[in-house]
Amino acid sequence: MRIFITISVGVILGFFVGVSFPSLPTKLNVLPAFGCDIPMLGNETIVDNKQQRSANHSLPVNRDNSSNGNRTSDGLPKIWVPANPKGAERLPPDIIASESDLYPRRLWGKPSEDLTSKPKYLVTFTVGYDQRANIDAAVKKFSDNFTIVLFHYDGRTNEWDEFEWSRRAIHVSVKKQTKWWYAKRFLHPDIIAPYDYIFIWDEDLGVENFDAEEYIKIVKKHGLEISQPGLDPSRGITWQMTKRRPDVEAHLETEERPGWCSDPHLPPCAAFVEIMAPVFSRDAWRCVWHMIQNDLVHGWGLDLALQKCVEPANEKIGVVDAQWIVHQGVPSLGNQGQSENGKSPWQGVFKAIPYLINLDLFYNFCLLSIYLSMNVRMIISVVEMYMY
Repeated sequence: MRIFITISVGVILGFFVGVSFPSLPTKLNVLPAFGCDIPMLGNETIVDNKQQRSANHSLPVNRDNSSNGNRTSDGLPKIWVPANPKGAERLPPDIIASESDLYPRRLWGKPSEDLTSKPKYLVTFTVGYDQRANIDAAVKKFSDNFTIVLFHYDGRTNEWDEFEWSRRAIHVSVKKQTKWWYAKRFLHPDIIAPYDYIFIWDEDLGVENFDAEEYIKIVKKHGLEISQPGLDPSRGITWQMTKRRPDVEAHLETEERPGWCSDPHLPPCAAFVEIMAPVFSRDAWRCVWHMIQNDLVHGWGLDLALQKCVEPANEKIGVVDAQWIVHQGVPSLGNQGQSENGKSPWQGVFKAIPYLINLDLFYNFCLLSIYLSMNVRMIISVVEMYMY
């Protein structure tokens, strides 16, 4: 009954949203092309006049046509547009720092001498102190070429100083939060821009057969934008796609159980990794970060949507088999829930699953209705255009 109501409301709302969009004009408007190819030059943007008229008619045009430097390759005048970020329009371009990093700075000395090295990669773990031995083993698999960030869901940070590496790691502590909550708020793409690859990992991963530097080499070799290590099948797996294959270095697709894949090039048969140990390129993470909703908690369903952030997804999302891990399945975060009506904390944590599924169903049917209603209006407009 709940699913029926969700679908019905989604279809009705989507239909009315779709028909609210303006229809196509019934008369053709033929104008000379005046367009915008926009290369960047320093802190300004050059707009070439080639294809379509700019929507902003107030842009100043450089009318000094005596110099070849003020014209495009087609001999048309260039338009100079300020390229400062939103909110920084008043600042001189050379003073703007639109990106940052997670490199710690000293409280003394010359700033130019603060950084003896700049790690190229980032790895984050969302942790509780009870899993310290597992995290200690995992961190030691990552070289000094990685910045280490620990997100603490139990509020215990000082105890980690028993490990030498912890003193140079970055610690962020907010109680009872998941890694996607942390990622949305502390891993903005402009903040972690210096890192080529970002590992966003759980705390219950066995890494005896994993080497991070070798993993990066394989990812680069195969051109993977989103990836994960293969999973040891002896500990149980959910998807065939993430199962480690001992005879290959990496794989991009698999065969699932009958009826699980409508298309062999789509998840979960291809373009798919799970959310316990994903690795993102810088560009892929910029897209994924924007896709993550602010109220996302556990992240179920996110793995099926990652394909939207790379193209072609079935060639750039894959599993690295030569460097594999063990998913231990320790439900430590579940104990951070709240007991209600005699139920244990972990039952409260997982209570949100049906709600998330219904929201996803509602969203998909709403989009489908918008798409269909807009296409109906477009067809009607085209018919009217040729009739009159």
